[in-house]
Amino acid sequence: MKILKKILIGLAVFIALLLLIAVFIPTTYTVSVSTTIHKPQQEVYDYVKQIKNQENYSIWVMQDTNVVMTYTGTDGTVGFIANWNSKDDNVGEGEQEITKVDGERVDVDLRFKRPFEGQSKAATIVKAVSANETQVTSEFYGHNPYPTNLMCFVGKMFIKDAQTQNMANLKAILEK
Repeated sequence: MKILKKILIGLAVFIALLLLIAVFIPTTYTVSVSTTIHKPQQEVYDYVKQIKNQENYSIWVMQDTNVVMTYTGTDGTVGFIANWNSKDDNVGEGEQEITKVDGERVDVDLRFKRPFEGQSKAATIVKAVSANETQVTSEFYGHNPYPTNLMCFVGKMFIKDAQTQNMANLKAILEK
């Protein structure tokens, strides 16, 4: 009985310590990945502002060849909505809506429905480095409320890996 009591006390102290640590971890975060593409800024921007083009380079869309994509509005403009629905829970169901298009940046609101409900924001920033070089930055703005913020490093790792692959795919397409 004494051993069980010590195990339970140890477990309670461990959980309390984790909850205390989570108090000091931010609940919001940004994951940012950049690449340089050897093409003019306008050409790169015109490609990335078209959300439908993500079907060619986004690993989330390409993960399920049977994902159902539906679109509302005019692609590349504020208010355009891209919906996805997949039986694969790694892809899930949700939508993204363009909220800003300004010649250098495309912002979207992300609304996830399945496997988990949630909302986030993302942006693609396209800046000229020179006449034929463009820096593209993909940013994801996430939020994990307390105490789940303790595990946000896992989500950030998956998002960063996906963004890195998306940027490599985009670079390969545009530099053909």
